[in-house]
Amino acid sequence: MSAPTITTQQGPAVTITGPLRDRYEEILTPEAIAFLTELHHRFGGRRHDRLADRMRRRFEIGNGHDPRFRDDTAHIRDDADWRVAGAGPGLEDRRVEITGPTDPKMTINALNSGARVWLADQEDATSPTWTNVIEGQLSLRDAIRGDLSYTSPEGKEYRVTAERTPTIVMRPRGWHLTEKHIEFTDRSGRRLAASGSLIDFGLYFLHNAQALIASGRGPYFYIAKLESSEEAKLWDDVFSFSEEYIGIPHGTIRATVLIETLPAAFEMDEILYELRDHCAGLNAGRWDYIFSIIKNYRGRGARFVLPDRSEVTMTVPFMRAYTELLVQTCHKRGAYAIGGMSAFIPNRRDPEVTQRAIEKVSADKKREAGDGFDGTWVAHPDLIPTAQAEFDAVLGERPNQVDRLRDDVHVTASDLLDLHIGRPITAQGVRDNVSVAIRYLEAWLRGLGAVAIDNLMEDAATAEISRSQVWQWIHQDRTTEDGTPITPEYVEGLISEVLAQATRSAGDRFDDAAEIFREVALREEFPTFLTLGAYAKHLTETD
Repeated sequence: MSAPTITTQQGPAVTITGPLRDRYEEILTPEAIAFLTELHHRFGGRRHDRLADRMRRRFEIGNGHDPRFRDDTAHIRDDADWRVAGAGPGLEDRRVEITGPTDPKMTINALNSGARVWLADQEDATSPTWTNVIEGQLSLRDAIRGDLSYTSPEGKEYRVTAERTPTIVMRPRGWHLTEKHIEFTDRSGRRLAASGSLIDFGLYFLHNAQALIASGRGPYFYIAKLESSEEAKLWDDVFSFSEEYIGIPHGTIRATVLIETLPAAFEMDEILYELRDHCAGLNAGRWDYIFSIIKNYRGRGARFVLPDRSEVTMTVPFMRAYTELLVQTCHKRGAYAIGGMSAFIPNRRDPEVTQRAIEKVSADKKREAGDGFDGTWVAHPDLIPTAQAEFDAVLGERPNQVDRLRDDVHVTASDLLDLHIGRPITAQGVRDNVSVAIRYLEAWLRGLGAVAIDNLMEDAATAEISRSQVWQWIHQDRTTEDGTPITPEYVEGLISEVLAQATRSAGDRFDDAAEIFREVALREEFPTFLTLGAYAKHLTETD
């Protein structure tokens, strides 16, 4: 049944419109509602301003104005004296971090994994159903208090058994995402969907900050999809207000920012500066970064068209420049540089696939450790020993290599925009993009945000690459290596093939997934994110 309306007193108000299920009242408490109301009242307007800034910047890039290092913030980059807060308790050694969604089973597996850090992901690895949003918060709350257990439908019991669990770093949704099951009414009476960022952050922080501090760690966050230092400043103000609200010292919160958009790559120093009292480091969010490149340059001509997704590796010029600049920038400011996630995953039923995954991940992590990164991500527990071995070989007993300043790195704006790879678009590359995007979307509609497809871990970011490449290839009149034009009709044929070959079952979402793919890859307009329309149409729960 639908939830009763829960509001604060007269004036700004938060209303819960989603259904209240078992234990939801433990998360959606009157104290939590009051805190969420304050967050939206104080920061909701600025959030909308920052999103408008994004639109203007994207319009400018699309019309030929390349991003550049800002003149008005040169004094921040040139000042060699300032440093960020750095690692908080429990974040001193981050050599291997595991990522994943926050359902009970995945939470327990992550906490038992042996990684140093768990990225508890409420963003790209979570399909934002109302169930996942609130029950993910319950999983985290229980885990932090040592109360989490899970019994599968088959009767298998899961419990946290590790003597030392990873430090939790929670990733709330990006500024652009809303929470349709919670409404905010401002002082003028205008009703708006709540901010996914403020909901995810606010609920986790209010319920868990004190317990985390008492355990010798703290309230730590990964901040996703930032595009400017002004957006970072907004987060910093949210952190400062929240610390004061519950009475903990300024700077207790630590944030690690994902540099996963092209505009943010030109403002790494400035982002660190604005968050300096709360900042632990930056992460090279490789998949969303590739998507951001395509999105911003999708209409700028053949020079900005990338080949098959599989050919856009970390060693191509623009990715190499971006990651080396990130390490240099971090270490200059006392911040940790955390590497990204290789998509290859093992298959316990296929030794050949597993061996190939280990070889690929080993090479990826060896490169990152050699480049100066202080840690890295994996998406599967079986890959932790492989990643740790490569970082152990470089770090030894040291917790990091922040003292390695990479003075040899000299990255220019043109280096960050050097998209030349010299590889073709293949028919298989087009088909793979269509297939991956549809299969991922089908799982996403069923509530799964991280999905193993063809022995790769796919999430919203990798699906974004797949659909945006198809859109760009069509609109830039590209052909495959054998000369076949990539047209909407050609892609429609591939959609039909994918649907015909899918293993169908009652209740599957393949038809909906195919329709969403058509909307985000084949229409004239380019939606900024593939999940926005799909969320509004398909994931709103009313009972």
